[in-house]
Amino acid sequence: MTMLTPPPLDQEDDEMLVPHSDFVPEGPQPMEVVQQPEAAASTAENQPVEDPPSSRFTWTIENFSRLNTKKHYSDVFFVGGYKWRVLIFPKGNNVDHLSMYLDVADSASLPYGWSRYAQFSLAVINQIHNKYTVRKDTQHQFNARESDWGFTSFMPLSDLYDPSRGYLVNDTCIVEAEVAVRRVVDYWTYDSKKETGYVGLKNQGATCYMNSLLQTLYHIPYFRKAVYHMPTTENDMPSGSIPLALQSLFYKLQYSDNSVATKELTKSFGWDTYDSFMQHDVQELNRVLCEKLEDKMKGTVVEGTIQQLFEGHHMNYIECINVDYKSTRKESFYDLQLDVKGCRDVYASFDKYVEVERLEGDNKYHAEQHGLQDAKKGVLFIDFPPVLQLQLKRFEYDFMRDTMVKINDRYEFPLQLDLDRDNGKYLSPDADRRVRNLYTLHSVLVHSGGVHGGHYYAFIRPTLSDQWFKFDDERVTKEDVKRALEEQYGGEEELPQTNPGFNNTPFKFTKYSNAYMLVYIRESDKEKIICNVDEKDIAEHLRIRLKKEQEEKEHKKKEKAEAHLYTIIKVARDEDLAEQIGRDIYFDLVDHDKVRSFRIQKQMPFNLFKEEVAKEFGVPVQFQRFWLWAKRQNHTYRPNRPLSHQEETQSVGQLREVSNKAHNAELKLFLEVELGQELHPLPPPDKTKEDILLFFKLYDPEKEELRYLGRLFVKGGGKPVEILTKLNGMAGFSPNEEIELYEEIKFEPSVMCEHIDKKLTFRASQLEDGDIICFQKSPPVENGDHCRYPDVPSFLEYVHNRQVVHFRSLEKPKEDDFCLELSKLFSYDEVVERVARQLSLADPSKIRLTSHNCYSQQPKPQPIKYRGVEHLSDMLVHYNQTSDILYYEVLDIPLPELQGLKTLKVAFHHATKDEVVIHTIRLPKQSTVGDVINDLKSKVELSHPNAELRLLEVFYHKIYKIFPPSEKIDNINDQYWTLRAEEVPEEEKNLGPQDRLIHVYHFTKDASQNQMQVQNFGEPFFLIIHEGETLAEVKVRIQKKLQVPDEEFSKWKFAFLSLGRPEYLHDSDIVSSRFQRRDVYGAWEQYLGLEHSDTAPKRAYTANQSRLTFEKPVKIYN
Repeated sequence: MTMLTPPPLDQEDDEMLVPHSDFVPEGPQPMEVVQQPEAAASTAENQPVEDPPSSRFTWTIENFSRLNTKKHYSDVFFVGGYKWRVLIFPKGNNVDHLSMYLDVADSASLPYGWSRYAQFSLAVINQIHNKYTVRKDTQHQFNARESDWGFTSFMPLSDLYDPSRGYLVNDTCIVEAEVAVRRVVDYWTYDSKKETGYVGLKNQGATCYMNSLLQTLYHIPYFRKAVYHMPTTENDMPSGSIPLALQSLFYKLQYSDNSVATKELTKSFGWDTYDSFMQHDVQELNRVLCEKLEDKMKGTVVEGTIQQLFEGHHMNYIECINVDYKSTRKESFYDLQLDVKGCRDVYASFDKYVEVERLEGDNKYHAEQHGLQDAKKGVLFIDFPPVLQLQLKRFEYDFMRDTMVKINDRYEFPLQLDLDRDNGKYLSPDADRRVRNLYTLHSVLVHSGGVHGGHYYAFIRPTLSDQWFKFDDERVTKEDVKRALEEQYGGEEELPQTNPGFNNTPFKFTKYSNAYMLVYIRESDKEKIICNVDEKDIAEHLRIRLKKEQEEKEHKKKEKAEAHLYTIIKVARDEDLAEQIGRDIYFDLVDHDKVRSFRIQKQMPFNLFKEEVAKEFGVPVQFQRFWLWAKRQNHTYRPNRPLSHQEETQSVGQLREVSNKAHNAELKLFLEVELGQELHPLPPPDKTKEDILLFFKLYDPEKEELRYLGRLFVKGGGKPVEILTKLNGMAGFSPNEEIELYEEIKFEPSVMCEHIDKKLTFRASQLEDGDIICFQKSPPVENGDHCRYPDVPSFLEYVHNRQVVHFRSLEKPKEDDFCLELSKLFSYDEVVERVARQLSLADPSKIRLTSHNCYSQQPKPQPIKYRGVEHLSDMLVHYNQTSDILYYEVLDIPLPELQGLKTLKVAFHHATKDEVVIHTIRLPKQSTVGDVINDLKSKVELSHPNAELRLLEVFYHKIYKIFPPSEKIDNINDQYWTLRAEEVPEEEKNLGPQDRLIHVYHFTKDASQNQMQVQNFGEPFFLIIHEGETLAEVKVRIQKKLQVPDEEFSKWKFAFLSLGRPEYLHDSDIVSSRFQRRDVYGAWEQYLGLEHSDTAPKRAYTANQSRLTFEKPVKIYN
């Protein structure tokens, strides 16, 4: 179902913005080009192209939970004359969130250098309450490298797949895209250094927030100088030392001609790639990085630099009005958080910051010796730092919407900031009035996007001149003061009417790009801070190291630039074949990447090149003969024909074109040198059409060895029997030794190696130049069984299919336990038999194997069923990737028997003791919940012999179900849900007609990561409430049940929650009156909430700890 309507783009809410990629290591990457499903084009192909520059597209996805593809594309739709589609990852793009992107549908067929710009929002519609719709918006310049853009963590999968939440109704999900297209100029040929004198930083995933901060810090020269002066040594590694990594990064920003990678720096932070891809907060990173550097500077010549630059002090005071009493406290700050909401500019925010609060009435101040008093409370500044960092509070909690929102209101900031204004109204009496607090704007950090993420870039004027520069990841541009200031104030913007006939209402966009952090430098400290930083400030070892790196880079770049003038000639010789065959390779003759290569100018005549070869190998020119290699139709690569005398007079470049249809820059040759007495070279023999050059390998079945013996010219009309004596001589056998000959024909996709009839002519056996003959002693008839691989074909088959597998215990999935060399063709039984033998286990059927997930680098959730795959190769394949890891378990009963049983992990909660014990229950699949309870009773300690048990399904700290005793256990999934068993309390057995059994859950309001939402934690439970019972009475019972001390319990708040929204209760409220509506969308969506802090460590609440992760705060580990 597809609809196109002009949208009201009025909502904001957004998240980690990255081009879709399967966690790529360096920089934003586009997705691979995917064949578009034919069906997907049907709806949109007939749309008129002359459509508006902005449209809404609705995509209804049925049978959503049954989608079993990693990626799922919508139909194509047109906006602004372009084809678009939505791409989702129904199970997340390597995260436990739905991943969703806007994709340029025809990116694969667009002309080179295409580019288009769009502002867009993506939404998952809440089909029960529209106000809970999740909508996120952003803007992006799409191009060939980034042809899709969006949100890797759009919304938690647990919310999406929870039927009570309203995002999936009748297994149908509705996705909405609103897109507005704007025209832009192409910029791929742009050179930042040439245009501006500065270079950018590469984006390492979602690290633009870090890039904008690093550029700002780098352009404070005094800070940069201090970083250069931090002591490091030549033995330090940048990836293990924050000072060295930052020195290296700053040096490259100062002296490099191209954008600089931040990988070494994030490695020095101790960040893994997942951290780099989690978008964080600039302010959070700024504080953590400065604290880290402050710590690393201690005891060095630059100790205290961070404080000198960024530290200011303010005084918190409370002053009584009617008595002579004043309390003050001095505090330091590195940055100031200023309100945006309700403030028109920075001065209004400072006015609000120092606003005096009256403490009177119920809110009087308790002054020592004076009791409760009316008082004034406020903040004044003792001193401001030379570099003033202002964090603008663009995010705040909206109580009406019960979520964090971004404030996109207009908010002005001046080029010059006078904090002495109005006779120093911001200053405390202790402030030094001789210091002039007049500041000049140095940089503006901009956040573009919505509440959960977005894109960051910075406007900076490095020398405080009138010229501003925009630092947007890799790209640096010159900008005027209007772009840096006024356009970052926020507010609303009206899009120009590009198609007035279609829709005459102006299309207003809230400007989602606006200033988020400001850096001011004090005028009186300007000379000191904007100081000169040159090479002498950089430690010599660092200069040498980084210059060497730079030179290597330049050398590679020069080589690349001049590559079209040169040809690489790779020369293989007999010595290479002898060295490689049986060690590095078994099939064909040589690995060309491991032979001597020459970089030769294309104009050089080939005869001159032969002189280079003579110098290198000590083979005079007259004894050299070169053969061209050719790729055969069966994918083997063999010497094909010798170069003619006429060809040898050509240039190297002409020869390469003769030999190479693929036009790569390489020429591959085989150097034939005939050796005579005492290995002296001889002139090459004349070659006629009758002469065939054959290569010979010798196989030893006893040692299982294959080696290269040499080559011979034979006559096409000759027969193998005529050269047997010669072959025996080459092999060191007696002249009359019986030998068998085989032709190695091909090895991909399978091995083809055929016996040669010694009595047929070479031509009759279809042998030609470059063919390979493998030979061995004829195996004795009576002794054929004592060798594993008695003949050449069986050995080559073994080599082709052998696979070293790393086995890990499922209990220690990160550590290799042992390795086995197996064959990819081994059956299931052969594999488990070899594992059992390794573990000295008599019964191989007690081994259970689990495959490896190449994406998550963890075991797959489901083990391999008994004889569930045919071959080892099937066990190692994950999508289109092959792994060499398997996990094993040793079971206490044979696997076929276990598969007839259902295994459940049940957490038993003791009625009186504060303990939880996990029991593994194993019963036949046709058993019922009643059977589970009976089995448990024999294993657990009950409070009394007649106690009744029940089984509950718990997920994310909520009770979703009480299992009826008759339910079949085969339907129960304990992989994601926790199964909990508990005694049924006596009071619940005697429910009165007016009594209600309600759900009680613990919760906290979580404002981390800029979003305010209810987070459940701890153990949920049931409680009986009686008709007319007040909250005060219920609280007494809850406190007794949970054994909470009075002091802590007094801090708890109690709320009635419906669909995640708390309504706080007073002690006098009748609790039962709230729970009149039965089973709204499931009883768990109406509950009594106990709000208090969660003191337990955060963890994924599942039976399997490896399945889910929580987002982490910024941490720098080194």
